[in-house]
Amino acid sequence: MDGYGGSILRVNLTNAATHCHPTEEDLARSFLGGRGLNVKRLWDELPAHVDGLSPGNVLVFGVGPLVGTLFPGGARFNVTAMSPQTGILGDSNAGGFFGPELKFAGYDQLIIDGRADEPVYLWIQDDVVELRDARDLWGEDVWDTTLAIQRELGDPDVQVATIGQGAENGVRFAGIFVNLNRAVGRTGMGTVMASKNLKAVAVRGTKLISVADMAGFMEIIERLDEVIYRHPEYEIRCRLGTTKLIKVLNSIGGLPTRHFQRGRFEHADAVSGEAIEELYKIKGKACFACTIPCSRFLVVNDSRFPGLRLEGPEYEPLAGFTARVGNGDLALALKCIDLANRYGIDAISLSEVISWAMECHDRGLLSPEEADGLDLTWGHGETILALIHKVAHREGFGDLLADGVKTAAERLGRGSEEIAMEGKGLEVFQADVRSMKAYGLGNAVASRGADHARSEPWFEFSNDPEEGVRRFGIPETAFRLEYKGKGLVVKHFEEMAAIADSLGVCKNTYNNMEVLSWDETAELLHAATGWDITGEEVQRIGERVVNLERLFIAREGITRRDDTLPKRFLEEPMPEGSGPSTGSVLELEPMLDEYYRARGWDVDTGLPTREKLEELGLRE
Repeated sequence: MDGYGGSILRVNLTNAATHCHPTEEDLARSFLGGRGLNVKRLWDELPAHVDGLSPGNVLVFGVGPLVGTLFPGGARFNVTAMSPQTGILGDSNAGGFFGPELKFAGYDQLIIDGRADEPVYLWIQDDVVELRDARDLWGEDVWDTTLAIQRELGDPDVQVATIGQGAENGVRFAGIFVNLNRAVGRTGMGTVMASKNLKAVAVRGTKLISVADMAGFMEIIERLDEVIYRHPEYEIRCRLGTTKLIKVLNSIGGLPTRHFQRGRFEHADAVSGEAIEELYKIKGKACFACTIPCSRFLVVNDSRFPGLRLEGPEYEPLAGFTARVGNGDLALALKCIDLANRYGIDAISLSEVISWAMECHDRGLLSPEEADGLDLTWGHGETILALIHKVAHREGFGDLLADGVKTAAERLGRGSEEIAMEGKGLEVFQADVRSMKAYGLGNAVASRGADHARSEPWFEFSNDPEEGVRRFGIPETAFRLEYKGKGLVVKHFEEMAAIADSLGVCKNTYNNMEVLSWDETAELLHAATGWDITGEEVQRIGERVVNLERLFIAREGITRRDDTLPKRFLEEPMPEGSGPSTGSVLELEPMLDEYYRARGWDVDTGLPTREKLEELGLRE
């Protein structure tokens, strides 16, 4: 199969059995790969209501047809399972170099089930697959585990996906990390891996990836490179990556300041991407084959944190450990991010449980004695660091926080449930959705729980009403504080995001910079795979993936009533001091009606209709 590794690798950890079979071309044509093929595999093979931490849960690594090619940003892979954090679809995504290496070994999916008796790691070297003893690695952090495996195998280019102590200790929002700092962070995929006694997956591949029309493929890539180089965001993305958003969101009143109590942070300039560039950046860094080195290598010279070196960070952890927890100390925030990465914990969820505890204290709902005597005032550096350690080891008060904010609030009670910033059990990202209505809708309907990366509907920042009419028939779609037409916007960008994750490409280019149309994506797929495919068919694949994910979570009981967000966003206007977003609320209900109609779903239940499923070829 041109464009594909060609094989599916299955590993049963209970009996140490491995099996390989060809990638099914009909499934690839319908779901592409990565996220799309992963959810199809779960739908077919995972019974409803499986406990996320049981041996019967299936953990699936998947890459798409553009991974490992010269497509800029074609480096991403998805990991999918039943989430132990939310009890619904678990899925997360990372870049770096692991995904291409899995493809070079010849695999489009790695499907893992069962549970090993003792800690092991999986070693894949092309067609040779073996389980190795990892008892000496259990208890080690992400960095030490990665380097130990590379030394044991005698090859620094071995790509390692590993968990840290957070997952081993049962933190429900622990991730899987590659290249030391790249996080498959959301929905607890690392916790699933730890429940299987699987410490790491190491892979080395030497096979070539063929494309159907190399000359045509390279012609498209050269055109694409020029589009990227000429894009107005190219220069700032190379310099700052996503950390450019600190100042952008502060200017509009969209930062999650002190747990979403205000949209502007008084220390925004001091903790911005520009400040990181000036103080700590050594050089830029890119994922495999990418033309945008949007990551950065940092050396932090601060006597409090000797030897602090790290890659990144992305906007999400930076905003989480600054504005969200009320911390204006940039070096401290970078230390927090480094700790989260080494422990292997999702920074969005971690910063939420800490900021939730601080607001609970602020409101008199939580005493210092109940929090191990910690000072829970906003921005208290020693407390933030202490809580990261406590959560990672489930020690004391950290044990309450380690299951996620929804469970923590249910256990604490006292009205703290109303200030738990989550949707469907997943913590909300680092932006106040009262200041960006399409992002609010996208968080409410996202298939893995409250999350922005399922849609990334950037268009509402365009401020171009004529383009709003051209694309969606509604001028208000181009303005972030308007809600009319946002159902159409979210539908479109959800399908783009599903295609990006299924192709294995970066949403920074595919969604946010919109470097390819549906027709251009079809042209690229034709050159890669040889398929005769149209832009309309590409869009339909994205729609098919979104609908199948909705079916998956509906099977777990999700309906319209669950497509919601915390009361703060829906009922409390943005307070004074939030700049141009002051006074705004999220008008969710009319947007939901519009979204369901655009999707062809039942408006009352939020479920796909039989007609829509048959139209998408999902009759089963």
